[in-house]
Amino acid sequence: MPDLPARFAAIIVAFAPLFRQRTWHHAEILLVGAILAPGKRTVTSILRICGLSRERHFVNYHRVLSRARWSTREAARLLLSLLIHAFVPAGPVILGLDDTIERRRGKCIAAKGIYRDPVRSSDAHFVKASGLRWLSLMLVAPIPWAARTWALPFLTALAPSERYCHEHGKRHKKLTDWARQMVLQARRWLPERELILVADMGFAALELLAALSCRGVICITRLRLDAALYKPPPPRHPGTKGRPRTKGARLPNLSDLLLQTSTRWRRVTVPGWYGEGDRVIEFCSATAVWCHSAKPVVPIRWVLLRDPLGRFSPQALLCTDPTRDPLQIIRWFILRWQIEVTFQEARAHLGVETQRQWSDRAVARTTPCLFGLFSMVTLLAGQLHHQTRTAVWTDSWYRKSHPTFADALAAVRRQIWYETGLLTSRHRHNTPKPSRALQRCLLYALCHAA
Repeated sequence: MPDLPARFAAIIVAFAPLFRQRTWHHAEILLVGAILAPGKRTVTSILRICGLSRERHFVNYHRVLSRARWSTREAARLLLSLLIHAFVPAGPVILGLDDTIERRRGKCIAAKGIYRDPVRSSDAHFVKASGLRWLSLMLVAPIPWAARTWALPFLTALAPSERYCHEHGKRHKKLTDWARQMVLQARRWLPERELILVADMGFAALELLAALSCRGVICITRLRLDAALYKPPPPRHPGTKGRPRTKGARLPNLSDLLLQTSTRWRRVTVPGWYGEGDRVIEFCSATAVWCHSAKPVVPIRWVLLRDPLGRFSPQALLCTDPTRDPLQIIRWFILRWQIEVTFQEARAHLGVETQRQWSDRAVARTTPCLFGLFSMVTLLAGQLHHQTRTAVWTDSWYRKSHPTFADALAAVRRQIWYETGLLTSRHRHNTPKPSRALQRCLLYALCHAA
């Protein structure tokens, strides 16, 4: 098995109390092997890359995911504390929330359903996909050595299909119900920090926004252009009969404000607009009360955006804290794009959708672990020397100035292989040959990369 570098031990050993001693030995091998394994992230490929292809009791490694008793929620809490300590020791904590579809087939995958594929679909083209729907809560934090902001997953939950819940006699929970539980769990883990949640229009539900606002979570999402907005309720005079008013006069729709010539627009330059660099936009903003029949009443600040050059359609944002600066709301919301980048990086480099677990418990654990591996690699890369973690792979046809996640993963792998037996001495007569076990691991990594 590859040796664990001493600089990585402090982070990885933090998860040891979650397991029994014998189970932790197997879990540690799965963690290191998942970092080193190329291509698919199956248990068998992890054992091969760790030199355990002839392990007779290989079933014990499968049981870490399918039978062993350990809490994924407690692992998420530990991972969040490590991320907060490393990247956001002070200031507001920005959380990103979004769902993704893992394409899985087979009769043993009981929780699968048919959903809209957000990657392949567009406004004019609808694509359905059969698989598992995952809801991931991520820490959106700046990575100093990468000179950009990354979305680091720490809590991922499986949202089963309605058919699965009906067949197993369970109450089906909507995606907004799962979102409320996950964000409130993060609120309990960080009771003294200011939490800002950034999500897409699918989570712009009055019940969700009201429940999170009561717990001190500031939500920023998209807003429909035809949303029913009202003025705040007028002051209640003494002696007035009846229930207190919850809203004032109706305000015009945001779509109407786009057509009115009296609307006052403010032009600003927003840096890092969806990964495209600086973008000049125009916006207007005001406070209002958003309510609907039989729904909670939520005071918001709305921000209406438009592009002077017409490169994107007008859109509206909302913030449940009416006192926030509109420009700050825009800057926070565009960080949501990093969530999509993390989903793509996890599929491309961490083998999401390549695992082959079939039991319900293993299915519910494997994908959250792979998403959490994205954050683990980022933490491990932060322990490396500055010159090592900032090294980038450049070619004559592709140049980049800052490291990406692929470079961070390569740096962590390189350090593990160095500690295993590739460190060489300056003196030629002190250079040992790699062991046969190490040679088999390297040959597997090189020749079975597909």
